[in-house]
Amino acid sequence: MKENVSKITLFMAIAACSPAIAQPQSMMSARPAAASADGLEPARAIIADVQKIVTPNGIDETLVLDIGGARQVVNIRGADKANPVLLYIHGGPGSVEMPMAWSFQRPWEDFFTVVQWDQRGAGRSYALNDAAKIAETLTFERYRDDAIELIAQLRARLGKRKVFVLGHSFGSAVGLAVAQKRPDLLHAYIGMGQLIDFRENERVGMAHTLQRARERGDEDAVRAITALQPYPNSGPFTIEQADAWRKWANRYGSLAGQRPDADFYFASTKLSPLYTPQDRADWGKGSAFTATTMWPRLADISFTQLTRLEVPMVLLLGRYDSTTPSSIAADWLKRLHAPAKMLCWFENSGHLPMIEEQGRTLAALLAVRPIAAARTPAFAPSAAAAPYCRTS
Repeated sequence: MKENVSKITLFMAIAACSPAIAQPQSMMSARPAAASADGLEPARAIIADVQKIVTPNGIDETLVLDIGGARQVVNIRGADKANPVLLYIHGGPGSVEMPMAWSFQRPWEDFFTVVQWDQRGAGRSYALNDAAKIAETLTFERYRDDAIELIAQLRARLGKRKVFVLGHSFGSAVGLAVAQKRPDLLHAYIGMGQLIDFRENERVGMAHTLQRARERGDEDAVRAITALQPYPNSGPFTIEQADAWRKWANRYGSLAGQRPDADFYFASTKLSPLYTPQDRADWGKGSAFTATTMWPRLADISFTQLTRLEVPMVLLLGRYDSTTPSSIAADWLKRLHAPAKMLCWFENSGHLPMIEEQGRTLAALLAVRPIAAARTPAFAPSAAAAPYCRTS
């Protein structure tokens, strides 16, 4: 990442600096921080105008909510408030999706009310809280419970009984934990770059990357990856270890399946109408802070023993993804019992199918949407989605 933060700390914790201020009311209108001039303000204004929600029953608001005792920024957009709600739980920890969402989300907003959320310690939420106090609350269970509390607030604010949850990368572990604990809140759970077992994820991803390095005769990569042993089989997790092998995995298409990096994706943040240059600086600080704090606490989180869910389950998996190796999630889904299951393979994607194969991602989401109105959970892939989405 060009903001001097590594791609792993900016993107995911598995894969994938602000004064304290007083706590105000639990909900208030949020506005971007004052921007330092970067010459891109006119471009952001054009994108904001193009993306403006002008439909009579539309919604476009950015809020600061009190969630679990921490102030957190939430953006809500959709063409019709009658549509079902889709909550996007971003990866990292600390790698927000809000500043990239403008580049792929707009078509979703015709069919869903889409909620982007900067989690505690991340993105625009980072500067709203005392980092020293937030650090001790950065646990996996707290992220899960924050998501549940946010869903409760969204239900009340938007008048919905249930929501769809889409969890990506680290956020897919959070989302799956929500589906496990509070299935009554969800129409369905959608996992993209789904995490099942953190230690196994590192083991499989490293092995795949090492194999690719040997096939390519990349001796520098072979030495760097083998030097990490005994990680991840024993000992503590550090973000430096995770970053060390992902540096090479990303070159082989793990983040973006057909590219040697995902710079195009991260660069899109500079044009986000929701993020100023100061917000992006805070994002970098928050990402480094949360990833460094959280990574050692994640090693033993696993869903391998979870064999039954009470909500419909969807996986959106990139064929080239070794950041969160797709084979682990696909094998797990075979063992899972759920009211309905759907697996969608994105043959030209790595870890970012929402940006790499945008039309197919939308088609997959549209196959999930009818569950919101159905009495019996079932997926109905259209002709567009049927070739790569399979139900069971």
